Order: sequence, then structure tokens, then C-alpha cells
Amino acid sequence: MGLLLAIEGIDGAGKGTQAALLAETAARTGYRVASFSFPRYDDNPFSVAIAAYLNGELGGLDEVHPALSALLYACDRFHARPELVAALEQHDLVVCDRYVASNLAHQGAKLEGEARARLLDWLLDVEYREFALPRPDLVVLLDAPAALARELVGRKGARAYTTLEADIHESAAGHADASRAIYLELARSDGWLVVQAAAAAGALRDVDEIAAEIWTAVEPLLQA
Repeated sequence: MGLLLAIEGIDGAGKGTQAALLAETAARTGYRVASFSFPRYDDNPFSVAIAAYLNGELGGLDEVHPALSALLYACDRFHARPELVAALEQHDLVVCDRYVASNLAHQGAKLEGEARARLLDWLLDVEYREFALPRPDLVVLLDAPAALARELVGRKGARAYTTLEADIHESAAGHADASRAIYLELARSDGWLVVQAAAAAGALRDVDEIAAEIWTAVEPLLQA
């Protein structure tokens, strides 16, 4: 069974870039690698609904209950489960750009206190027990200040799921900060690898430098 690795972080933190670089490095080193990006946006009914949600077609961010929007993301992963399990059986490394923790952070950010804790517990139950999704062997959190991440979101090119400059998560005031806080809390409690996306001065670190730091942590796990 291959190693399942998830790369997480708030919107604009560089997850897609680092997931691609990690897959390239591992493949170049001789490992069999598969990559997934969630949501899939492959026209399955759940990703179609996620696109509608992110475009505001189902209501504003504070109008759609987080349990309902979270379920769409969980179902998108469940739809991909057979392919994901097969990839783990056939490859040394499976890299996911976003995974279950994205659901916890982005949907949990809409709630506070006990309500948030109940949602996170429920989501973990849905994704890992009811849907039997494989648990990641390592989660890498690309930690970026919200201001820097917003700037990087603004530099993104056209995306298949939206014609908006920023979707309802990206454009909501305070959402990135709240999501980041949950990510950091999960990283502390679950023992994730936290990699700083920003240098001390606040600018984005060199992407190859970040990639090298991630590879230094991943390579020994592949060799084990």
C-alpha cells in the first residue's frame, strides 16, 4: 500500500504548486506516483454542485449551512474513493491537493465553539467511518498569512469552476483567517508537518525552497 499524503492550506497558500512539485520529484527519483486534486471538478454531480456553491448560486456563505456544503465536498471524495484506493494499491505515493482537512477548516470556519466542535466530529465520522476514506499518512500544512494568500489568489488565472475573480470562500472577509486558525489547531493536535509559505519579511518563500523542505520530510517515509 502506498503512502497517502495531503497538502493543505488556505486559498492561495500554494498547495497546487507544491503538490505538483512533490509528485515530479518523487517520480524523478523513481517512485510510482499518483495525484489527486479535490474537489475533482470532473462533472460528477457533487463537484457540479460544489461549483454552484462556490459561485454563490446556492446562497451566500452565511446562507448555506456548513453541514450541507461540507457534505458536497465529502461526497465528491467518496465518488473518487475507488480510484483513490486503487491508486494507493498501485503506487508508492499518492499526493492529494486538499483532502478531508480542507472540509474541516473551511466549513468549520463558519461556526464557533461547541457548534464548530460538533461539525468537525460529524465530518470526521462521515468521511472516515461512513465513507471509509483512507486516512493520510502525512498531512503537510502550507501556512500562509491571510493577507499574502489573498494577494496570491488575485494572481490566479482563469479556473474551470468559476468565472469570478474570487469565489465565495476567497472573497469573504475573515474566512481565510478563521480557516487558518483551524488548520493550525489541527496541525498541533494531529502532528502535521507545518511548512511556512512566507519568509520572515512576509513575502512568499521561493517555491523550490519550500518543495525541498517537503521532500526532506517525505523521502524517508518512502524509503521506510
